[in-house]
This record gives sequence, C-alpha cells and structure tokens, in this order.
Amino acid sequence: MVALVTSLIASVAMTWGILWYAKRRPVGTPVSWGEALTGSIYVFFLAFLAYGIVPHQWLTLAENELSWRADRILIGPGDLNEPEIKVSAFPFDVTYRTISDSIAAGFYVVFFGAQLWLWSVWQTRDKRAEKTTEVVKSSYGRPLVKQG
Repeated sequence: MVALVTSLIASVAMTWGILWYAKRRPVGTPVSWGEALTGSIYVFFLAFLAYGIVPHQWLTLAENELSWRADRILIGPGDLNEPEIKVSAFPFDVTYRTISDSIAAGFYVVFFGAQLWLWSVWQTRDKRAEKTTEVVKSSYGRPLVKQG
C-alpha cells in the first residue's frame, strides 16, 4: 500500500513539476543539449513511473494484501466456488483478478489522457503567453498604473 501511494504521489508531483516549468519557460528560447538531456530523462522517468511502477504496485497490492486472486469469484453461476453475488442466469464468472486488471487498465487510460493533456499544455504555451497583457513599467521597473 505504501509503495502504491508513494508512486502515485511521485507521479503527481512530477506532473506538477512539468506544469510549473511550462509556465516559467519562455516561448521560443533555444534549448541547449543539457536542457534537452535533462528534460528527456525527466519525462522518461515519469513515463516509467506512470506506465510501469504504478500499475505494478496496484497489481501487487490487489494480489497479495487484498487477495483479489483468480480463484475468488465475485459474480457467477456458482458452480466452482460459492460466489459473493450468485446469479444463475450469468453465463460466465467475474473474478476479483478481472476487477484488479480492469483497474490497472484504467490507470493506463488515465495516464495516457494526462500525457495528451500535458502535450497540449506544453504546445500551447505561446497562446497563453499572448493572452497576458504586458504592464507598462517605469524606468525603475515598477508597473505604471493609471490613478483615478
């Protein structure tokens, strides 16, 4: 449980880091090789965390601590084991492993949607920068505000 929560917190914090950096990075600034290398390592580790570690930790938690195994039947006709929800007209068994695998697949869907959203945020930084109005500053660097 601790490993799953820690990996989720780390992935959310790293995603927040990308959003934080996207607000501060000037649009059109050339990228040095060091920045490109650092950014690629950062994004690779975030993808490894989101697509590899988080689903693995969920499946480990479900299999071991929650005992969501293939021999535990949630819904089914009840021929093999006594299912928790007995439905005589249900033609197949739904096991707890099916539910845990579906949740792991849900992690992949959510992370892929977040990845597409992050790409969109990064690619549209210039449009958001154009919307902000530049405040005229004095020669001392203070904003000039019209009084009255």
